[in-house]
Amino acid sequence: MKRVHVLATAAVAALIVVGVAAEAPAPKAPPPKPDLYSGKFFKSEESVTQGSANGISYHATAGTLVVHPEGWNDSAQNGGAKNPDAKGDESSAEASIFFVYYAKDGADPEKRPITFVFNGGPGSATVWLHMGAWGPRRVITAEDSHNPAAPYQVVDNDQTLLDASDLVFIDAPATGFSRVAGKDKEKAFFGVDPDGEAFASFIQEFLAKYNRFNSPKYLFGESYGTPRSAVLVNDLETEYDIDFNGVILLSQILNFDLSVDRPELNPGVNLPYQLALPTYAATAWYHKKLPGHPEQDLTKFVQSVERFAMGEYAQALGAGAGISKERKQAVAQKLHDFTGLPMWYIMKANLRIDGGEFEKQLLDENGLSTGRLDTRFSGITLDPLSQKSDYDPQSASISSAYVSAFNAYVRNKLNFGQGRMYVPSARLFRDWDFRHKAPGAQFAARGAANVMPDLANAMKQNPNLKILLMGGYYDLATPYYEGWYEMHQLPIPDSLQKNIQYHYYASGHMVYAHQDSLKEMHDATAGFIRSTSNVKD
Repeated sequence: MKRVHVLATAAVAALIVVGVAAEAPAPKAPPPKPDLYSGKFFKSEESVTQGSANGISYHATAGTLVVHPEGWNDSAQNGGAKNPDAKGDESSAEASIFFVYYAKDGADPEKRPITFVFNGGPGSATVWLHMGAWGPRRVITAEDSHNPAAPYQVVDNDQTLLDASDLVFIDAPATGFSRVAGKDKEKAFFGVDPDGEAFASFIQEFLAKYNRFNSPKYLFGESYGTPRSAVLVNDLETEYDIDFNGVILLSQILNFDLSVDRPELNPGVNLPYQLALPTYAATAWYHKKLPGHPEQDLTKFVQSVERFAMGEYAQALGAGAGISKERKQAVAQKLHDFTGLPMWYIMKANLRIDGGEFEKQLLDENGLSTGRLDTRFSGITLDPLSQKSDYDPQSASISSAYVSAFNAYVRNKLNFGQGRMYVPSARLFRDWDFRHKAPGAQFAARGAANVMPDLANAMKQNPNLKILLMGGYYDLATPYYEGWYEMHQLPIPDSLQKNIQYHYYASGHMVYAHQDSLKEMHDATAGFIRSTSNVKD
């Protein structure tokens, strides 16, 4: 202590010699460390809370990570604004992506699987899978009728997937609490390929920040989340050298040419009508609209319709104008037997009924339309003279429950989102770019996206990659048989077909909205993760 005092006194004396007006130079502050998780417009955030579900203690992290579009120069940005290489990136678009991460307390991250979960849209937040399927809390909704208004019943989820995996629920850019900003932000994030790039960047950042690179890893995508998964797993494997153990696809559509929403705009392509027919039949079976004495077992019934759809029906549609009047009448009769639609309607439609027309027509005599996401639901037809159904009764029934329950849960339990608006569904279709550059292609193809080559490429490059495909018999948004057909048409060797598992349920697009199906889906998903995680007890 004495030596320090002497040195200090000497320093004061030196200052007196120089003069009272002289000031000691301020010490230089160390340069700030770059925040790898923040950008020009947004910064990363997180709120950590504790909880338990189904006997599992966990910590939940609700937060955001900042991602940039392809080509962003992170090295230049980390060098500071004076770095001349950073100038071109100063106004480039960026996204703040919201996530909720549930991690089991005390688990070894190298033995604990982690699953990245997202809904689709495009333009949908992940509130549906979060509050309906895999999160620690679940909202209870009506099985096939309009749900009463608030207050909604939210319960501990005895089917949470936390028994098998840690979970990361991700809201796509511009949905939920995720936000986009900067020059050409729509072009930067709204499209098949930029969306895949954004999710790939997010997953890379997440694995780095939370030290999960060596964990068994899975993707779980629903609806548009299934083509996102195909693009994403291929990008992660081939561009970033990150292999995944498995991809779980719920309510799949990989080839948009197969959509039954408006196939009349693509004449000459008859597959959408064929692949939707088993769902039409299941719906008529459920609503007791079939003539005669139909098969009592739903699975056997739809399998017989599948055979007709790909055989006799396919031949009739393929004949086009060359079909004879007698043959056309015979096929129409079988369509009537399988769907319950009137013969005159089937003939007037030239044997081709799209999804919206079926939804409007099946219960038309009662002034009702069936659901699109779940055809077990029905609701009052908005325009009795319309050709197609113009709203979805299931969405109208349960959306308020999901959105209200999550808004309360995220603010009250996860301590995130106060003062912010949660966007459950963003209208991105006007800006969405469906062009897609398939693996090995020189440029993005125009027209309907088809990401089957992406999934096939990922499976061939990583022959240990396993796929679980699940769907509902009453789903007309992405008919279950369409997904089955796509998987059987993947350009992969026969040896890799054994890597694909299939499970179908007596439910709709949101399989988990039917409680018995949720339990079955949980058991299939948890079993799939446990059997493919490469973790030895």
